[in-house]
Amino acid sequence: MTELQDRLERLETLTAECELIAKLATDSTKREFYLKLSEQYHQLAVEMRQAIATKAAA
Repeated sequence: MTELQDRLERLETLTAECELIAKLATDSTKREFYLKLSEQYHQLAVEMRQAIATKAAA
């Protein structure tokens, strides 16, 4: 389970980093890119949480 939790933490970190980069970006194209990327990482984190919960329940 530790490996899954480590991956979840990494996804959460990537989400936060992309959000920060998007906030600091002066170019609108880069801002949109990093916002979309953060949304994708967020969705992966949600799915990872579900996987962890499913594995814990089994």
